[in-house]
Formats: sequence, structure tokens, C-alpha cells
Amino acid sequence: MKDQYLLTIRLIERLHRRFLDVVKAELDRMGILDINNVQALILSNIGGEQLTVGELTARGYYQGSNVSYNVKKLVESGYLVQERSAHDKRMMRVWLSDKGLEIVGRIDALYQRDAEKIEQGIAKEEQLGELNRVLTGMERHWSHVINFGR
Repeated sequence: MKDQYLLTIRLIERLHRRFLDVVKAELDRMGILDINNVQALILSNIGGEQLTVGELTARGYYQGSNVSYNVKKLVESGYLVQERSAHDKRMMRVWLSDKGLEIVGRIDALYQRDAEKIEQGIAKEEQLGELNRVLTGMERHWSHVINFGR
């Protein structure tokens, strides 16, 4: 069990890195040079919502990156709109600009194509559902260990 457990953890890390490579390759094919793969993932995770940087950080893993720095760059590049919260002046909310919505639409098309290809030869929706159930359980276990110890 221990060997399979450690292999699973390594695969998760490698899959995430490979996924970021896929997003980078798609950005290159689209000729988009002013954002990187992590920034595209941040835009995708915002979607149609207004979020704080803290909420955005909780939504995803942005390998080796500073979310605040990337949000600043995305605002400067015109992909995000940033505004101070009316209720708490310390908090900044961000949402996609029209330029950001366009990129998210194009990245979403990549996700759709990949999902269809995976379903054709790698895994069915039910199998991915079971995998997600197991991974969610592992995440809950690790949260419990962090919060309460063994």
C-alpha cells in the first residue's frame, strides 16, 4: 500500500506539471505571449466570478508562483479588473475583463477537446468520478492530519 500511495502522490505532481505544459503549448499555438500557463490557469479558475486573492489561492495550485504577483501582472496586461471591496478597504476583488473572458473561452475549448480525447481511449466519466472521489478523500485525510495530527 505504501508504494502505491507514494506513486499516486508522484503521479499527481507530474500530471499537474504536464497539464501546465499542455496549457503553455496551447498559448503558444494561439500566439499569446503576454501571459504564461499559470496565469492562464488563474484566469480559468476565476471564470465568471469576482474573487479575492485568498479565494483564488484556495481554488488552485499555481506551481511555484506568487498569486498576488500574477494577479498584478494580469491586471497590468488587461486580463483582469481589480477593485477595492466596498465593505473592507483592505480587500481587493478581481474579475475577468473582456480580454480575460476571451482567453478563458479558448482555454475552455482546450479542456473540452482533451476531455473528449480522454473519454475515447483513456477513461470514462464514471472512472474519473471514482478517481476524484478517492483524491478528495486523500485531501480530507491530509487536512485532518494538518489540523488535528494523526
